[in-house]
Amino acid sequence: MLRGLACLAIAGTTWGTTGAAVEIVYRSSDFGPMAVSFWRFLSGMALLVAARALRPSRAVPRKARPARRRVFLLTGTGLGLAVFQTAYFGAVRDTGLAVGTIVCLGAAPVFTAAGARLFLGERLGRGGLPAVGGALAGLAILVLGDRHGVVRPVGVGLALVSAAGYATTNVLGRWTGRHGTGEDPYGLTVWSFAIGAAVMLPLAWSEGLWPHTAHLGRVVLMMLYVAAVTTALAYPLYFAGAAAVRAATAAVVMLIEPVSAAVLAVLLLGERLTSATVGGTLLLLAAVTGLAVAESRRAER
Repeated sequence: MLRGLACLAIAGTTWGTTGAAVEIVYRSSDFGPMAVSFWRFLSGMALLVAARALRPSRAVPRKARPARRRVFLLTGTGLGLAVFQTAYFGAVRDTGLAVGTIVCLGAAPVFTAAGARLFLGERLGRGGLPAVGGALAGLAILVLGDRHGVVRPVGVGLALVSAAGYATTNVLGRWTGRHGTGEDPYGLTVWSFAIGAAVMLPLAWSEGLWPHTAHLGRVVLMMLYVAAVTTALAYPLYFAGAAAVRAATAAVVMLIEPVSAAVLAVLLLGERLTSATVGGTLLLLAAVTGLAVAESRRAER
């Protein structure tokens, strides 16, 4: 459990820098979210395969698993990741890093808790429903209370779609830990990236696979950072942690990401937070913190 929480915390911290790096790519080129997602999947997969090739091979016994269960896991995770990160990058482009990240990661625990209840039988507990209501109220304040054009409905909608994709991968990660499929975090990550890249290729092709920019070095550097640190390093840690802890708890731990992303957005990218944004964020974070407390108490019983 402690190792799982540590893996999730490290993954969330690195993910918090993804939006800032992609925002710099947007400001420096004409790259779109489809192309960014495709290259992130492909380069992340290439780095993981190369890293495994450089390591001494060890014979690891694999559990026998039904082929249908494995196909379901890999396909569902790959599609969930494709929706999660592509919609998130679109939200960052349309409504900014701070708001896009806050809405996505704030709604994700709610969607995850609902999915875990429906498909895994994990109950919310007494504090679950008030936490869900508080999170929804926080999102409403965040969206409806904006008077300065910082929050854009299209961007918020994309962030919610991204949250749904993230919740799908979270529930599947927990399902893997409970039922066992014989997939280690490395194998699950590589196969998920391969499926995600295949799904994104035609969309990225139509959007434009190569950026037109006068700052190619900056764009390449940021994309390499996204591929190496926030993808090849973070995702295996995330899948390892998600398999070890409850689905809703994992989603709450990942709220480390919107906090660091919002700080980077304000300090480095010049974005501003309105009073409605701050108020909605505080209510949303309070709600999901209540959800974390409820999950922890239930786990101790």
